[in-house]
Order: sequence, then structure tokens, then C-alpha cells
Amino acid sequence: MTQRAPQVTADRNRAPALVSALLRGVVAAGLGLGALAVLFVVVWISSPYPDSGPDGALRAAAGIWLLAHGAGLVRPDTLSGVPAPVGVVPLLLAVGPLWLTHRAARDAADPEEGGPAPSRTGAFCAVTAGYLLVVAGAAAYARGGALRADPDTLAFPVAVVVAGAAAAGVWTAAGRPLGPLPSWSPLALQEAVARTLFRDRAEAACRSAAVGVAVLLGGGALLVAVALGRNAAVAQDAFLGLAGDWAGRIAVLLLAVALVPNAALWGASYGLGPGFALGVGATATPLGLDGAPAVPRFPLLAAVPGPGPGNWSNWAAAAVPVAAALAVAWFTVRRAAPADVPRTQAWSWRETARVTLLAALGCGLATAVLAAWAGGPLGTGELSAFGPVWWLTGPAAFAWTAVIGVPAALLLRLWRLRTPGWAWRGDVADAQESPAADADAGDGRATYEEAFEDEFEGAYEEDAGGVAGRPRRWWAPWRGRGAADGDGGPGGPADPAPAKASAKAPAKASAKAPGAVFGAQSGTTTGSDGPGFEPYDFLPTDPWHEKGAREARWASLQRSSGGLMADFPAGPAGPAGPAGLVEPAEPAGTAGPAASGAGRGADGAAAKDAKAVKDTTDGQGADGDGPAATP
Repeated sequence: MTQRAPQVTADRNRAPALVSALLRGVVAAGLGLGALAVLFVVVWISSPYPDSGPDGALRAAAGIWLLAHGAGLVRPDTLSGVPAPVGVVPLLLAVGPLWLTHRAARDAADPEEGGPAPSRTGAFCAVTAGYLLVVAGAAAYARGGALRADPDTLAFPVAVVVAGAAAAGVWTAAGRPLGPLPSWSPLALQEAVARTLFRDRAEAACRSAAVGVAVLLGGGALLVAVALGRNAAVAQDAFLGLAGDWAGRIAVLLLAVALVPNAALWGASYGLGPGFALGVGATATPLGLDGAPAVPRFPLLAAVPGPGPGNWSNWAAAAVPVAAALAVAWFTVRRAAPADVPRTQAWSWRETARVTLLAALGCGLATAVLAAWAGGPLGTGELSAFGPVWWLTGPAAFAWTAVIGVPAALLLRLWRLRTPGWAWRGDVADAQESPAADADAGDGRATYEEAFEDEFEGAYEEDAGGVAGRPRRWWAPWRGRGAADGDGGPGGPADPAPAKASAKAPAKASAKAPGAVFGAQSGTTTGSDGPGFEPYDFLPTDPWHEKGAREARWASLQRSSGGLMADFPAGPAGPAGPAGLVEPAEPAGTAGPAASGAGRGADGAAAKDAKAVKDTTDGQGADGDGPAATP
């Protein structure tokens, strides 16, 4: 009993977590259905001529909510008496249910309250089951309305879509891992997935594929916008002719907004080449419109090209897949050859081509799935085929991105790995220093300002990811490297002699100038390579220690003392007396402390004091420019 108690406690704690996950799925479905029902009720209330009561509006809302999940609807009330299918899914309406399911599964697998959390499998099953309970209830409620759900489509694709969104939420809660695979999968595949290299390449391919799909959708939306601008009068007539009152026009506008992603996919399929179907036997491609299209009167369909062969404006739609392929190549090469890593760590050309192919394959698969959602039947007969054909659009997207993307990725890789004439690469050899830097290092002397500027610039460049001594400029990246290599940048070769002369001249001048650099600890002149050298171990270069400055300072102190100070000039410090006071220096005109000490007598004491003072002054430098003590 003692050994089984922890297991029993864990099972008891897991049961409330599973119930909470089930409720999360129910709440997620209820929120999506309730929001759509409120919108339908508002439109019904504002309509001056409602065809049915509030019950009919709620049943229609339930049917449209199921359509957003991919369910097929059936419209029984038709002029011919034959039920007409409705399979075109408004993709904008599908974003809400998918996001709610994803969030419910993520929160169930990783609760923020810190309470007991179910297993990942339990969270996935509980959230999916709770959501599908609401789906079944909505399908049963919509059977008596104007739009009924087809029972065959509730298992596929509705259940598959809900399960996929819940699985994505659990995967997000787990940190989006790429493995481990199930135990029944092949061992070689499990070992490949377990490698870090595989995960890195797979992540790069997925990101590039997502970018390619986004560029396709953006380009398709741009094509639709341009076509609607050219046929604005036709679109306006269709919009005003569908409804005469403001409530009806608002409903048509909301439906058009919900179908904007569908129109973007239609435009992308048009640019890819397969085009889209406008009924049985009618296809619109950049080469022209073939067949007799059965186009309903709707504002977005005003962007459909006219009959006849296409011209250069239609062929310009091919720029959309070209841009998508270049985007896939660019984002792949950003991971293959980053600018801040050495060249030896970049991917090989085989790896770059392989990852680009995987990204192209992912782009084709995603485009095929979205194209299958964006199209579908709108009735029987001629309208049974409406929208892009997914089994043609997906392979076309893969072909465009693979044929253009792989060579473009290889060329971009070579361009980013080049070294001559460019300075933004982080793997340029550090040994290629400028002649001025070599001259300064060989002479071993620099002023305080020069040393500070050199070290500051070097630290800045190293933090920025560049090479020390070569500033990176995003507007002219060739300047730093060209000046360092002595080629003068793009203008031509430069003469290295002026650089060496300009490097040695300041060094010689600094050796003779009064403000030469002194080591604060040793008190002697040191170079950048001397012992005990510190980057900021310098004394100020102002000439406060010179003789003229000392005399001026002493005169100022004497005037400010009011006659209390002795009338003798400030000079080098003499030996200390018995009271510990520093004796004043001799008046001007004498030979210095050594001479005054030599003429005091034959006892030799003054000579020793003079020798000590001489040694002290000699230790300050040959020129006597070191700091002197003031009385």
C-alpha cells in the first residue's frame, strides 16, 4: 500500500487536469461560435426585411462556423430544387477557431497557475474531444437551417483540422522540439532527428518556407488590388447591385473582407502559372482566359481578367513567384553563411542547396493545402469547380522556388563569403593591419589622446562584430578594408609611404615634446610594449610642471598670502631639514642644487645632499621634464 500511494495520488491529481483541459476545448469552441452568432444576429436585427427569425440567423451562423473549419455545406433552397453544395472556405474566418484551439491546447499542457498538469497526450485528447463536442452540437443544430453541414465532411477535414491545431498548441507548450520520434519509426530516422545539426537545418528550412508562402500571398494580394483598381467601376456596380440597403451592403462588405485571403491565393496561383478555374472548362492564366466563365456577381470577382490572350501586363504576374524564390534563397543563406561567423563555420554548398530544396518543398506543400481551402464548389453544373487547383498550384510553387531558389542561394553564398575589397566580413585575417598601426607599434611611443582613441575605436569595432582597426560603415563597407589593405578602396591603389611617414612623425615629436608619456608607477618613459604598461596609465599632458608655470604659480601664491610667504622663487625641492621642512632652492643664477651643495665646505655633507638631489632629478628623465615637488 505504501508503494502504490504515490501512483494513486498522481492519478487523482491528473483527473482534474484532464477535466480542465476538456473544458478549455469546450470554451474555445464556444467563443468562436458565439462571436460569429453575435455578428449574424446584429446583421439580422439591422436588416429592414429579414427573411427569417432569430432562430434562422443562429442556424446560419452555426453553418458558417462549420464552414470555417472546412466542412462542406449544402443549400437546399434553390431555384432548380436540387441541393447546391458550398465548399469555398472564407480563410479569414478560419483564423479565429484555429487560434482558439491552439491556445486552449497550449494552456492545458502548460498551465500558468502552477497546478497539476496533464500529460501531453492527455491534454491533446481532452482539448480535441471538448472542441469536437461543440462541433457535433453545432452540426445538429444547423440541420434545420438554410445552410446544412454535410455529415461526411465532419470527420475529414473538420476533425483533422481541430486535431492539428490542438497538436500545434501542445507542441508549442513543449518548446517546439523536433523529436524524439515515436518508437515505431525507423531507427535511422530517429538518430537523424536526434542530432542538433538536423534540427538546425530543419528549422532554417521551415522558416524559409514560411517566408516564401508569405511572399506568395503578398504578391497575390498585390495583383488582386491592381486588377480591382483597373476595374473599379465593375466592382462598384457589383457591390451596389447585391444589396439596396445599408445592412445588406455591410453584410456583403464583411463577406468580401473574409474572402480577401482567398483572393490573395487566387492571385498567387495566377502568377505561378496554373491560374484558377472559373467553372467547368474555364481557366484564367497569364496566357489568357480560356472557355466561357460562369462568374457570379461579386465585387472581388471584378479582378478576373477579360477574355482573350494575355499581354505583357498579364505576364508580369510571374514576378510574384520569382520574388518568393529569391526570398527563400535569401533567408536560407542568412543561416548558411551569417556575416558574424568565420568562413570555416559556414555551410557547404551541398548543405545550402539541400536546405533550399527542403524549403521549396515546404513552400509547395503549404501552398497546395491553402489552395485546396481557398477553392471549392459553389453549386452544381458549371460552378462545381471554382478556384485554384491544388494539385497544380503546389507543384508549380515547388518548381519555381527550387529552380530559381537553389542557384540564387548558391550565388548569394559565394557573394557573402567573398573577402577581397570588403570589410563587413567578420572572418578577415587580423594580421592585415594598416601601416600606420605597424609604425606606432614599432616606435613604442604615443600620446595620451592617441592611445585612448586607438583603444576606444578598437573596442567599438570588436563589439560591433568587425575587425579591430577597420571601422564598418553600412553605407560604404569598402572604405575600411580598402584603407587597411592599402588599395585605396574602389578608387585604386594607394601609396603606403605617406602612411608610414605620418606614423613616425608624431612618434618622434612625442619623444621630444614636454608632454611625453610617463608611467605613473615607474616614473620613466615607457612604450606600449614596455613592462608595467597600462592603457590609461598616463599623466596629463598639460605643462603645469614646467619652470615658467611653477614661477607663475609661486608668484600667485605669494600675492594671495599677503606677504606671509618668504620672498624666494619656487624651484626644485632640496633636502629636508631637521624639522622636516623642505629647504628652498637657491636663487636664480646659480648652478642648481648640486653647485650650491658643492661650495658649502669640505665636510662633504652638502656634496652628498647635492648628489641625492641630482639622482632624483636624473630619474625624472633626461630633459628634466618630470613632475617636481612644490613647497
